[in-house]
Amino acid sequence: MIPFDVIPAYLLTGAVAGFFAGLLGVGGGVVVVPLLTVIFAGQGFPANEVMHLALGTSMATILFTSISSLRAHHAHRAVLWPVMRDLTPGVLVGTLFGAMLAAGISSRGLSIFFVGFMIFVAVQMMANLRPKPSRNLPGRGGLGLAGSVIGTVASLAAMGGGALTVPYLIWCNVRPHQAIGTSAAVGLPIAIGGSIGYVWNGWGHPGLPAGSLGFIYLPALAVILLASVLAAPLGARLAHRLPVVVLKRIFAGLLLVLSSKMLWSLYGS
Repeated sequence: MIPFDVIPAYLLTGAVAGFFAGLLGVGGGVVVVPLLTVIFAGQGFPANEVMHLALGTSMATILFTSISSLRAHHAHRAVLWPVMRDLTPGVLVGTLFGAMLAAGISSRGLSIFFVGFMIFVAVQMMANLRPKPSRNLPGRGGLGLAGSVIGTVASLAAMGGGALTVPYLIWCNVRPHQAIGTSAAVGLPIAIGGSIGYVWNGWGHPGLPAGSLGFIYLPALAVILLASVLAAPLGARLAHRLPVVVLKRIFAGLLLVLSSKMLWSLYGS
């Protein structure tokens, strides 16, 4: 049973993740993981499993949110389904491999990798960086290889992969709105493979709290999903009224604060 005094923290996590997902189209993992590490540490979960649980639970939230995102982009005809099809086999292999790697890496190692990736995303947003289109999409084999790299990194960071998929597709001369829409579609196999991997590799792991399905903490998942579904439409409405470049920079600052807080909660004295 989830402690009553923790429910507001989970609600806030879901609301912030859903709001920024709707506002900027970013995966909720960049918000959910650092907040969950702080909450889980406060609940007294085993220190060596806090990061694994945060990553697994975040990946499971993407499984649900990616479906609604995919449907919205498909309605706008922004999904390149042949590209998504060719990326998917590599993505599935990569996410399963990434989850297997994560299970064998210490909480400290995972947090260092995650914070490094957060800094990469923050710099991208602060500078509003986009690669210049310089080549065409590769064949099925090349897309499969790219998908495996995207899937592995996305699984280790418990994100939908947009921070890698969108720049890669733009670099391959895909139009930006189609790159975003296709990235949203690719988020579904990332979430499927990653969630299966975190369940499988955490199954029967000693010391996990009650309510865990492998490395996915189900009580947190349920509350976060409820709040994120309610908050995402608000962010989407504001996206059409506010200066997105400024908001990206504000969000990038939030990422740096959250990652610092995450590290302090795990390793601060």
